[in-house]
Amino acid sequence: MKIKLTNEQIRRYLNIEAPEFPKYVSQIINLANQNAQGTRPKVVGQMSELIHQFTGKTLPEWEKWYIEKHTEAIKMATERVLEMYKNLQGAMDKIEREMIQKWVRDLVIVKTFLGFKFQEAVLKKGAEIRKTDWRFANPGEESKGIDGYIGTIQVSIKPVTYQTKKALSEEIETKIIFYKKVKNGIEVDYGDILD
Repeated sequence: MKIKLTNEQIRRYLNIEAPEFPKYVSQIINLANQNAQGTRPKVVGQMSELIHQFTGKTLPEWEKWYIEKHTEAIKMATERVLEMYKNLQGAMDKIEREMIQKWVRDLVIVKTFLGFKFQEAVLKKGAEIRKTDWRFANPGEESKGIDGYIGTIQVSIKPVTYQTKKALSEEIETKIIFYKKVKNGIEVDYGDILD
C-alpha cells in the first residue's frame, strides 16, 4: 500500500511550524533564488551530505550544528536572493500589456512551431556538415522510421532518451541522429552520420 505524505503533514508529524507568507511572495522569492542560485551547494553547502553527517535529533540541534559549520551561508544566500529580487522588481516595473502579449505569442506560436519543426534545422545542419543536400522522407519512408536524408544517408531523428528504451516495437535500420533539449535549444549528435 502506498501513502503520500505532504510536506504539510510531515511538518505536523515533526511539530515544525510552516512560515506564513502573503500570497505569491513565496513564489517570487523562489524565482529570485532560482535566478540567483542562492541556495546552491557552493553557497550553503551540499545539504544531502550535511544532513547525513548530522548526528543530532531535533531541529534546534540541526540549526546550531549547521550554523557552526557554515557561519555565513544563510547571510550570503539571503544577500544573493535579495539582490536578484531587486533586479526582478526593476524588470517587473517595465512590463506592460504589449510586452506580455509578445511573450505569450512567442511561447504559443513560435516556440510550439520550433519545438515540432526543428527536424528541418537538424537535417539542414547535417547537410551543411557533410557538404551535401537534404530532404524530408516521404510518407512511405516515414513508415519505415526514416525522417529524412542527408545526401544519400537515411536518417532518423530521435531524443537521447530513445537510447534507454529497451523494448521498442520499432526497429530502425537507418543512421540515427540523437538530440537533447537544452536550455536555449537542442544539442545534436551527428556522430552516426560522420562515421
